[in-house]
Amino acid sequence: MSASSERVGATDARRRKWLRSLLASWTGIAGVVIVSLMLVVTIFGDALAPHDPVQHNLRSRFAPPGHTDANGTYLLGTDQLGRDILSRIVAGTRISVIIGVASVLIAGAIGVVYGLIAGFFGGWIDDFLMRFADAFLAIPFIVLVVAAAGVLGAGLGTLILILGFTRWVTYARVVRSETLAAREFEYVTAARALGQSNLLIMFRHILPNVTASILVLATLMIATTVLAESALSFLGLGVQPPTITWGLMLSDGRQYIGSAWWMTTFPGIAITITVLGVVFLGDWLRDVLDPRLQGR
Repeated sequence: MSASSERVGATDARRRKWLRSLLASWTGIAGVVIVSLMLVVTIFGDALAPHDPVQHNLRSRFAPPGHTDANGTYLLGTDQLGRDILSRIVAGTRISVIIGVASVLIAGAIGVVYGLIAGFFGGWIDDFLMRFADAFLAIPFIVLVVAAAGVLGAGLGTLILILGFTRWVTYARVVRSETLAAREFEYVTAARALGQSNLLIMFRHILPNVTASILVLATLMIATTVLAESALSFLGLGVQPPTITWGLMLSDGRQYIGSAWWMTTFPGIAITITVLGVVFLGDWLRDVLDPRLQGR
């Protein structure tokens, strides 16, 4: 059998293993379904939204869920300006996905390189880098947000940078601990004996073996990022109008919660379902990728 045939067979076997694992996990199925729906809404949101999410309709302001008028049916009701809640939730999904993915990519890129260097070289380099990470964690998150918003101005780009540059420490700690163990493996010793450079050893031999932990952590960090974005936008420190986010929808509806409960309830449900879906997906990925949990 040729090497290419063996690789194809190994890939097929791995796919079947993943499929069996997914079908055996209801949380995995729920996570994949929810995340897939989010991606569909993100890509095709403009076509899926039943109304223009920014179009005012003062005659239908504070319309309850299921209200119908000459402009159509508002399944989840309208807000104080008569804008369709469902359409605004659909529009906010794209912003949440963009912020979650972009900030995780920034934080992951910084934290992975940082952790690889600290764990691979060890000694005083490791001590210095990790003490700096500890000092960075000592700075209150809200102080960093206020300072960055004051310098750069509140907005989508600023929020992505804030969330990206304040969450790299978690990646650094995880990758460092994995690298400390991986650098003692025999294949790393063999690579050193063959005269391979430190850079090549880190990124060709060690990084692929810590990728599973990075992927699982990234999914969980997307969930926390969605919550952080909603909280900051709710406080007025995140994305600013007219950009639509779930946090801003909660902020708009808080003063009407007694008379128009749907303005806060449905965006809150969207946040909850999204976070649960991403967490479920992360838990399933952990079970599949961690060899210590296989066959339990």
